[in-house]
Amino acid sequence: MEPTVAICTISSSRTHTDDPSGDAIESILGEADFSIGPRELLDDSVPAIRSTVESLATDPDIDGIVTTGGTGVTPDDCTIEALEPLFEKRLPGFGELFRQRSIEEIGSRVVATRATAGILDATVVCCLPGSENAARLGAAEIIAPELGHLAGLAQRS
Repeated sequence: MEPTVAICTISSSRTHTDDPSGDAIESILGEADFSIGPRELLDDSVPAIRSTVESLATDPDIDGIVTTGGTGVTPDDCTIEALEPLFEKRLPGFGELFRQRSIEEIGSRVVATRATAGILDATVVCCLPGSENAARLGAAEIIAPELGHLAGLAQRS
């Protein structure tokens, strides 16, 4: 059985009906037989991001959380600041692999992404950029093939 994944779109401009990155993640993971849990739309706010992700991570039915948005370098990008301090374990290879795969598409602009992942309350949390192409790449090439394995390791007692 594939894991259950919650999706959080972090944006001040997206809406529930205009969320191409969240839609792409849901579609790709759904096609990979993941169970899709809650979908949240959050403002670029450290307290909002932290409280929502912490709540989702403590839900025993959720194995992974994928965020999209807020990983860049603009003043309102705060996903990394909100979540990295909560990680019990960091998964630096996630961001490294994401940037490696992204370089073909965006070249040296890849230095502006702070995509990352970690473990919070035995839940895998993956933080992707907000662009639809980045969400597709991360979901299809990294999250779909690895989340089940990572969740199994994180939940091992």
